[in-house]
Amino acid sequence: MNTKSLPAMDQFREFSSYPVSQFAQTKITTPPASGQVKLDETIAHLREAAWKFATLPMNKRIALVTSMQQGYVKVAEAMVQAGCMAKGISSDSNLAAEEWASGAWGVVRQLRLVRESLQSIASTGNTEVGKVKRTAAGNLAVQVYPNNAIDGMLFKDITVDVHMQAHITEQNLVADRASFYKQPNHQGKVALVLGAGNIASIGIMDVITKMFNEGKVCILKMNPVNAYLGPYIEEAFKAAIDQQFLAVVYGGAEVGRHLVYHPKIDEVHLTGSDKTYAQIVWGNNGQEADERRVQNQPLLRKPITAELGNVSPIIVVPGPYTDKEIRFQAEQIATAFTMNASFMCCAAKVLVMPKNWDGTARFVKALQEVCAEIPTRIAYYPGAEDRWQDITKNRSNVTNIGKPLANELPWTFISDLNPDNTNEVLFKDEPFCSVISSVQVGNANPIEFLQAATTFVNNRLWGTLSATLVVHPKSLKVANTSAAFEQAINQLKYGTIAVNTFIGLLFCTGTAPWGAYPGSTSKDIQSGNGFVHNTAMLEGIEKVVMRAPLTAFPKPAWLASHKKAKVVTQKLVAMEENASWAKVPGIVMAAMQG
Repeated sequence: MNTKSLPAMDQFREFSSYPVSQFAQTKITTPPASGQVKLDETIAHLREAAWKFATLPMNKRIALVTSMQQGYVKVAEAMVQAGCMAKGISSDSNLAAEEWASGAWGVVRQLRLVRESLQSIASTGNTEVGKVKRTAAGNLAVQVYPNNAIDGMLFKDITVDVHMQAHITEQNLVADRASFYKQPNHQGKVALVLGAGNIASIGIMDVITKMFNEGKVCILKMNPVNAYLGPYIEEAFKAAIDQQFLAVVYGGAEVGRHLVYHPKIDEVHLTGSDKTYAQIVWGNNGQEADERRVQNQPLLRKPITAELGNVSPIIVVPGPYTDKEIRFQAEQIATAFTMNASFMCCAAKVLVMPKNWDGTARFVKALQEVCAEIPTRIAYYPGAEDRWQDITKNRSNVTNIGKPLANELPWTFISDLNPDNTNEVLFKDEPFCSVISSVQVGNANPIEFLQAATTFVNNRLWGTLSATLVVHPKSLKVANTSAAFEQAINQLKYGTIAVNTFIGLLFCTGTAPWGAYPGSTSKDIQSGNGFVHNTAMLEGIEKVVMRAPLTAFPKPAWLASHKKAKVVTQKLVAMEENASWAKVPGIVMAAMQG
């Protein structure tokens, strides 16, 4: 999450003393900061166990994954309740579906898929993937979703393809995936994971990736914003912690600094802001940091990977949309904007619409109508109100929706930004609060619009993490338009792309790699580097593309208007433990009642 000029984001607390929100403090208990002596002892134990974990026999590795999943299932409901309390929502309400979906669903599913991949490696020597084809640019595209028939039935006609980098051949694809299990490149490493403060599953899923994709023991430093989840994680993953394969620690800036530069920690993974990344890599002492950057002499001299957020665009391709289709897509965009009170690295932030197209006004109107039906939310993330004030002041094109109560913010629309304004803060900095803006480029010709929109988001918007496109199926039946659309997919410099669906679903698949478009440098990190999740353990990834129909029936449970969203997500979590067909009818029945 970009913080070039805005002060408070996910991991900023790693190098500041900004307090956890007062609301959260009244509802939850945060463990005390880990002392330096304890930290050093913990790291020493991890270091001693690193070789054992790297060489752990496959049957014991599979048993460990199973134990971790079983442990997590036991604490999942308590974690959801804690998250609801911290964010000011009732755990009995339908809104609690967000915590089930963004927390337990992804974790339980990822652990199952990791177990299945390890079992596949043990029996066949490789992970399983779906069909392999070529993109319009000639790169390999590997289907990784649906993973099984249950996925295909519950999420009908939704697919995920991983577009590989140009140099990857079919031979590379077979030989290089799951590389740690074929040709290990280390005999034991300690990875520090700096957890995110907004979404319960992020730090956990990052740890799972480091442990089982890469064979590294982990120390997870909880973000102070959601450190209350740490004890649940410790209970869930006791089997790994008891063997010194994992440790969970707590604290703010001083603890973060001590860990990042500790000589016995081999590498760092960060989910947070590019400002935190810059402070870690170059230092936080102004002129000295600038000089290090110029001389390419980083303060941190160990590998660091990161996921740093995005000014996430929603690109709407002109087409023959009906009012019903527009309403459906407006609900999906509203989900991407309002979920978790808009404190998400992939939250919808800029609507990119065609000029001189009557559908532009219809889409914006529908989106605002949908948001008017969604209650405003507690702005639980520290600094949110200050950011909102800075963004909205002295603007004439602001529309606030809703009647926020104390500690809440309205759903805020800032319309008709100038696409040529290189100083527009909403293009340069992720507004980590309840603000979405719109901009118009190109024209009503879909081919010309796609060219203009691709150029705009690649060159004007900060970040390389995620983008969403909305396109009508009738438009894709026109050969030239279809070709232009596929060209746009290939040219978009984003690591994750969703077509006609909520991009958060891609995050929750577990099997889909999640990360920024490759090619960034430490001097211009953009949305980060490296991919996590990726349970097929692919190497040489360029981007991930999820495709879905324009509309769906029954109504997807991630839409705010779904009446049984909490029930659906709870049942999904229960099903994902073992991909149980016996639990599918209950999911379908609840989904149909939405």
